[in-house]
Amino acid sequence: MGRYLDTPQKPAKRALQQNPVQVKYWLETKYPAIERQAKDEGARIWWSDETGLRSDHQSGITWSERGQPPLVKISGNRFSCNMISAVTNRGDMSFTVFEGRFTTKTFLEFLKRLVKQQAGRKVFIIVDRHPVHKAKAVEEWIAAQQGKIRLFFLSAYSPELNPDELVNQDLKSNAFRQEKAKDKSDLMQRTRSFMRSRQRRHERVKRYFQAKHVAYAKAA
Repeated sequence: MGRYLDTPQKPAKRALQQNPVQVKYWLETKYPAIERQAKDEGARIWWSDETGLRSDHQSGITWSERGQPPLVKISGNRFSCNMISAVTNRGDMSFTVFEGRFTTKTFLEFLKRLVKQQAGRKVFIIVDRHPVHKAKAVEEWIAAQQGKIRLFFLSAYSPELNPDELVNQDLKSNAFRQEKAKDKSDLMQRTRSFMRSRQRRHERVKRYFQAKHVAYAKAA
């Protein structure tokens, strides 16, 4: 049995509320329609998500003698920051690191900057069903943009279908692997530094789309 199981693995999580019919509809009907529309209108499809970072988050592994748990030194203070990011299967990335809660104002500022950066190219952005994404102020602002940007919602409780979730995983697993942040300012600065390094590597961003559950969204 031990040889069959090989090694322990961290289990993947799946929400009990996820509807398989909705997921099937998204994969086979809804997303292909978005792709076709983006191609017809010359739009670029962006995938967006938010994440939080905490000073006490532990990532990676280290080694020690048997029976001697490894010791990792961290700040005794607790602090955190948040980030919103977006990626395309062409290797583009945009992000904002911020303090405090994720609010409608924060989301709108991110969208406005993204539209401005695209210099006339239409933006199709896919997000989950967070209340901020569905806020009336967001809906009204998008309606006033005369088609410059459109918002699409993933099937409910399906984060594994969003390639930007892999950006979050990469950040949390690798940005602070060697050394923990000393304070909030350090946490935010090092988060920005890590994301900028990824932003410059378009081929690295494209690889987020090669994972099993998001390969349906990779560039043709």
